[in-house]
Amino acid sequence: MAMMTTTTTTFFHPLLPANTYKSGAVASSFVSVPRSSSLQFRSLVSDSTSICGPSKFTGKNRRVSVTVSAAATTEPLTVLVTGAGGRTGQIVYKKLKERSEQFVARGLVRTKESKEKINGEDEVFIGDIRDTASIAPAVEGIDALVILTSAVPQMKPGFDPSKGGRPEFFFDDGAYPEQVDWIGQKNQIDAAKAAGVKQIVLVGSMGGTNINHPLNSIGNANILVWKRKAEQYLADSGIPYTIIRAGGLQDKDGGIRELLVGKDDELLETETRTIARADVAEVCVQALQLEEAKFKALDLASKPEGTGTPTKDFKALFTQVTTKF
Repeated sequence: MAMMTTTTTTFFHPLLPANTYKSGAVASSFVSVPRSSSLQFRSLVSDSTSICGPSKFTGKNRRVSVTVSAAATTEPLTVLVTGAGGRTGQIVYKKLKERSEQFVARGLVRTKESKEKINGEDEVFIGDIRDTASIAPAVEGIDALVILTSAVPQMKPGFDPSKGGRPEFFFDDGAYPEQVDWIGQKNQIDAAKAAGVKQIVLVGSMGGTNINHPLNSIGNANILVWKRKAEQYLADSGIPYTIIRAGGLQDKDGGIRELLVGKDDELLETETRTIARADVAEVCVQALQLEEAKFKALDLASKPEGTGTPTKDFKALFTQVTTKF
């Protein structure tokens, strides 16, 4: 994001006529400057330019200082959302699109069908995160990356809930958590680092501190183990990061609950361990704008609707977080 800078500019001005001066005063005159959106006069900058004219008393040049500031306009951040066709990814992508004065949204999806589902145009790329070359065009020139990719288990056919028991799950060949949540996320981090991104927001899941967590038994694929490994890789990358470990995701409206942050899966021991996807998406977007969110990892859940005060101050929310991993 561009910052305001101050530069020194020299104007060549004809000598001021002697009769413009009064005894004991410095001459004043208007300087004609071409119109420019990035050139403005400021009173609180130190750089100056001098214009000269003779004093009628001494015949010597007197200097009049004019302060000039080059105020660079603030450029929107170009942000790539990977997994933009997923249920949470769609919401993040939409929020970025709606805030076009702050962001230029890009998306990465796996299939043409996903691209059509989110009405994607040229700013939505089709690629496979397991293949570094296929994601390179999407990453080129971005300022920030939001990672929302995840391996998705499939239910084995033939399950009859009326008979009781639990369904069994499997992962498609090549789409196990090791390939998607570890190798695929590592590829994204490496590509983003090579592109010089300023921040990566990674959305994961609570439960990673417990090797015996039920999610690890789905398909015997240790999904939280591989997610945790990718999170550690990001934290060690040197890139400013925000790791958001969400609680149980719910398809509900956001912005109407008090959000809770925690660490080391402590929220899983409470009754407040779920969160709306829309709230996770908003936290992702806010993390891109606040310095307080950088180099931090947090567990995220919310109080039930109707209890507490809906979270509006995200700077204060991130300030509560002290954990880097």
